[in-house]
Amino acid sequence: MQSSLFDQADRRELGDGAWLEVRSGWLSQDGVADDTLFAELRDSIPWRSERRQMYDRVLDVPRLVSFHHLVDEPPPHPRLKQLRRRLNDAYAGELGEPFVTAGLCLYRDGSDSVAWHGDNVGRSRTEDTMVAIVGLGATRVFALRPRGGGPSLRLRHGHGDLLVMGGSCQRTWEHAIPKTTRAVGPRISIQFRPYDVR
Repeated sequence: MQSSLFDQADRRELGDGAWLEVRSGWLSQDGVADDTLFAELRDSIPWRSERRQMYDRVLDVPRLVSFHHLVDEPPPHPRLKQLRRRLNDAYAGELGEPFVTAGLCLYRDGSDSVAWHGDNVGRSRTEDTMVAIVGLGATRVFALRPRGGGPSLRLRHGHGDLLVMGGSCQRTWEHAIPKTTRAVGPRISIQFRPYDVR
């Protein structure tokens, strides 16, 4: 694991205009206890399963999902609005715009995952952007690799940690949550994005 590279909440330049920042324990740094947030989100979010075309078959997506426009609709939990405000205070100036959406994924166990991809639907296909991810629950590996090949990073994304991918990261790098055969508990990731980035 290479999470020790980021223990001081530093930003690491990845090349080609991409960067990654990890802030361990970010969620508890606002002085609000976060121990119950995982259970509250698990029980109150309107989770749904999805099916996607993969080559010649339609398969179940191996996680549950929920997507919310935090500006246009009431949040499904009040902490999402508070977290969005904190992120905007920290990053909106550099980003040039606020985070406006929250996408949530529930990984029920180690067999739930997300394959290699970049969040490059919408403007992020051609423009630099940021995606901020807050992890809750079990620690999972968050893997990154350059598009087209090269050395990869494998980070331990733990409960309350913030991970921000910025610059060209969604176009020049891919990320994934790999499956694991280890016994691992459930995890929720909350992905905050600006307008027209998925």
